[in-house]
This record gives sequence, structure tokens and C-alpha cells, in this order.
Amino acid sequence: MSKKTVTDDISAEVRLELYRTQVRLREAEQRAFDLFLQNLVKGTSHLSLGQEAIAAGFAVAMQKGDLSFCTYRGHAHTLARGVPVEKVLGELMSRDNGLMRGKGGSMHLTSVEHGVMGSYAIIGAHLPIACGAAWRAQYRGDSDVSVCFFGDGTTNIGAFHEALNFAAIWKLPVVFVCENNLYMEYTPIADVTAVEHPAADRAAAYGLERIIIDGNDADEVLRTARKAYERARRGDGPSLIEAMTYRHSGHSRADPAKYRPEGELESWKKRDPIKMYRARLLKLGVSEAVLNTIDQEIKDEVEAATVACKAAPAPSADIIFTDVYADGGWAWRN
Repeated sequence: MSKKTVTDDISAEVRLELYRTQVRLREAEQRAFDLFLQNLVKGTSHLSLGQEAIAAGFAVAMQKGDLSFCTYRGHAHTLARGVPVEKVLGELMSRDNGLMRGKGGSMHLTSVEHGVMGSYAIIGAHLPIACGAAWRAQYRGDSDVSVCFFGDGTTNIGAFHEALNFAAIWKLPVVFVCENNLYMEYTPIADVTAVEHPAADRAAAYGLERIIIDGNDADEVLRTARKAYERARRGDGPSLIEAMTYRHSGHSRADPAKYRPEGELESWKKRDPIKMYRARLLKLGVSEAVLNTIDQEIKDEVEAATVACKAAPAPSADIIFTDVYADGGWAWRN
């Protein structure tokens, strides 16, 4: 793919990075699904199969130093920031080579080195924390932007409204991204929300623009992310973005998702973000051989990570007594 084949604001290199990132997320999460069925993933896990374009688009648009705040469905966002597949799968498998030596598990992925400031299992808990990180950047004159991802159900939590109000009042450099996959857990978001778009339709209450995007289109996600980041760095305050998407699997590995209407999943799979993006690249002049090479490289990467994780030992028992409290220890004091 030559630069001459690109006629808009997204370069050939960036588009190939978007494709590679989406494929890596899909392959890694599909492998996590397979490992769960082999009883090698401890506890449950929440996959983002079908939602890869959001994580890829926002991550590729980020600058080094920008911060990501994720939900328990945070594998994709963690991988998109450059965390190795082995570190993520190792953590899911409770192995010593995991991101936190197997101590955090699927729902608490964190890598300060990569700007991933935690995955949060408590709904809405990370929105005020993202505001705090953004307030620090504003106070110190730093240029980083905090990006906070959450599901549609979070919009009915008090912390959502508190964080939006605080961010708007102080014009904080924070971007709120609602991944609206139509379902809270097992309940359709439309059944329990007074407005059609639970995030975007509430933006006006905080003086923010109503932004709704196709969360399955990586190019649209990237462009929207760029505008929001530029706004934040200029000092013009937060953005609230609602990205429409759909998860291909249930809420968690314990959920067969039988509550979904017949044909809904099949309809959304016709708009699979990776298939759509691959078709776009081919139309833009990328050779199928180039894309096949990327696909194979990612498959080899995930397979190598899987082999390494299966061979890795369990963490030693002594880590149970480390990092329980902020001082790094476990002793209770009051």
C-alpha cells in the first residue's frame, strides 16, 4: 500500500496499524475464550469480541503518556496500548509471567508503563479517578489526556453524572467513551433508560456536544478520537463520545446470551469491524498478501504467547502478602 493510494487524513501506515491492532485483539481474545474452555483461565472473563475497532481507534490516536482507564472488559484496551499478549494471557491464567504475576486476573489488568491505569470491576468507579488524573495534568501543565472507557450501563450510575459535571466545570483534559453494545449485563439498555442514547443524549446537561459514532468503523473512531484529544490538549475541556457496537459473545463466559432476539447477532456480524476494515484496505489498494502476512504474524504471536503461558509456573505464595496496602505490605493498621 503506497501513500498515493490514500486520499484522506489517515496515512497508509496508520491504517495498517489499525488493522494489525484489531486482528491482535481478536486473536488474543479468541484464544482467551479457548483457554477458558480448557479450564486454564481462572475465574470468569469478559470479552470484547466484535468491539475491537473502539479500542484500536482510540489507542492508535493516543500519544505516549496518555492514560487509559478501563472496565472489567479491559483486555482489548490493555493490548491496544502495547502490552504483550503473553502478559495478558498469563494474567488470565494466573501464571507468574502475567502482567501482575497472576495476582490481578482478568478484571484488574494494569500497566503504568503502557499508560493503562487499571481495569475496574466496580461499575463507574473509574470515571472520577480519570477526572483526578486529568486534574493532575491540568494543575501541573502536563500535556497528557485521560481516556475513560465504560459500558452503556454505567450511564445510569451516579458516578457517571458526578464525573461529567466535575470534568465540565473544570474543563479537564479527559475523554469519556461509552461503548454502547446495547446490553447492560443481560438487560437491554433501552428497557431501563429514558433516552435513546444513554450517553450522548445526556451530554447537553453538562454543556457538551452530542457525539454518536459507528464504533465498528476504526477510521471513524480514530478521527473522533483525534478531535477529542486535540480539544482536551487545547484546554477546551472534556468530550463525551458514544460508540455504537455489539459484543459477539455474552456478558461474560458464564452467559450464553439467550436473551438476545433471534437474528440480532447474525445481523451485527455482517458489520464485523475487522471484516469491514479488511475490505476497505483491499479497496484502497492493499494487497491481500500483505494482509495475510499480518494475519499470520499475529496468529504466530498469540500461539507463542500461549505456549509460554502454559509452561509458566504459578506465582509463589509469598506474593499473597505483598501490595495488599499502599505501603506494599499486608499488615492492618488503623
